Amino acid sequence: MHIVVLEELKAYIDPLTPDEYEALERSLLAEGCRDALVLWGDVLVDGHNRYGICQKHDIPFNTVQNTRFQSMEDVHLWMIEQHLGRRSLSDYQRGVLALRKRDIVAARQQAQRIAALETAPAKDAPVEDTEDRPPWDDAPSQGSRAELAREAKLSSNQVAMIERIHAQATPELVEALKSGAISMSAAAAVASLPEDEQRSAAQAGKDELKQAAKRARDAKKRPKPGSEDGTTPEGAAPAPDAKALQRRVTELERENADLRGQIETLQNQIVRLRG
Repeated sequence: MHIVVLEELKAYIDPLTPDEYEALERSLLAEGCRDALVLWGDVLVDGHNRYGICQKHDIPFNTVQNTRFQSMEDVHLWMIEQHLGRRSLSDYQRGVLALRKRDIVAARQQAQRIAALETAPAKDAPVEDTEDRPPWDDAPSQGSRAELAREAKLSSNQVAMIERIHAQATPELVEALKSGAISMSAAAAVASLPEDEQRSAAQAGKDELKQAAKRARDAKKRPKPGSEDGTTPEGAAPAPDAKALQRRVTELERENADLRGQIETLQNQIVRLRG
């Protein structure tokens, strides 16, 4: 059997920890490979660790085709759904998967809206029958932070921290978070520091990461310039951060696009019902 392993898919989900890998290997050696590997054509989608262990020890295995995939995006969405249910995932890992799902769905729906506008039928033309459309075409978008939180089983505050880490943290800081050297709230604080400072703190270890988080939080508490004594005038809003403003603008644009898409979907449903 010819099976293709794509590094893109193998690395799409965080790898098992050494302990998890060893436990899986012991299970396969003792009980065999009970769950079939999932393929899309000859591409391996699910079961990379099992496939590697089975190849290593000549353990027989079965495969199953998922015929619903129509694109690599479908594969990614399916992988995300499968792994969101893993109990061993950390809060940060679940949050990142939910962010990936949001971005894929938002991009797909945006492309569909553009295509629909470009190929809009005449006013009196019959409405296209959508009953046979694949199920992922109508996937809801997790645009808002609250929806993301529900998807990943997190609080909205946790999602906000994960968004900041995902957007601003260096790879060294992310690895420190995954290893448990720093908490998520502290990592979100350190992510606001310059990249060189993030790297040096992560390389120095737990104590320096704690100090870096404290520096970042203290800097946030310092009074903003705006009055003679260096404090913000009473009732005045603090000076906004440019990056934070840009992220908020992007978030609002995404939410507006999602709302427009939902309105369009409802209008199409109303047309179909009236027809």
